[in-house]
Amino acid sequence: MNEISQPETMRGQPTRLAELKQSTRTDHQSVDDMVMAMAPFDSRENYTRFLRLQYIFHRAMRPLYVADDLNQLMPGLADRSRYAAVSKDIADMGCEVPDFRSRQDIAQIGMARVGWLYVCEGSSLGAAFLLKAAAGIGLTADFGARHLAAHADGRGRHWREFVDQVNSLALGKNEDEMVRDGACAAFEFFRNLLMVEAARTADTQSQG
Repeated sequence: MNEISQPETMRGQPTRLAELKQSTRTDHQSVDDMVMAMAPFDSRENYTRFLRLQYIFHRAMRPLYVADDLNQLMPGLADRSRYAAVSKDIADMGCEVPDFRSRQDIAQIGMARVGWLYVCEGSSLGAAFLLKAAAGIGLTADFGARHLAAHADGRGRHWREFVDQVNSLALGKNEDEMVRDGACAAFEFFRNLLMVEAARTADTQSQG
């Protein structure tokens, strides 16, 4: 979940995405730091731990990507989901499909979902250096690290299209607050996954 960039202003005012980036900066950095602490690209074993969390997150996000109302607001949204790619990565690595289900609910209605999508799409934009690091342990966009690969249109263009769609949504103040709350909840969701994984790993190591 690397640095998310977007146009900073629209007609002299900060864009919705620029304000969202600023308001979630601390949450974003916290998750980035925890991911890097896993050293996911030091070994395939570490990467598999990271991959399991990615699978859980993208599985949970799948209903948002296929929601009819969101696809009307943001055409092409369903095609952005990386759930299929991360599922193939799980198979490539010979992992068992994680059965962990977070007790934290993902919004299934309302504009909070846009905040969740912001976090998920932003992680795709920031995955370029992760894919490069994955090459060091023999993983590529065709094996094991498919979900980190760029879209066929390119990361930058794909992200800008998403940014334009979100910035152009006609939302009221309360709905903008819901978007922000959704983004914060998405970072918290992934942070909790990281905490559970860290505890599980520590327990395994203490027993071994």
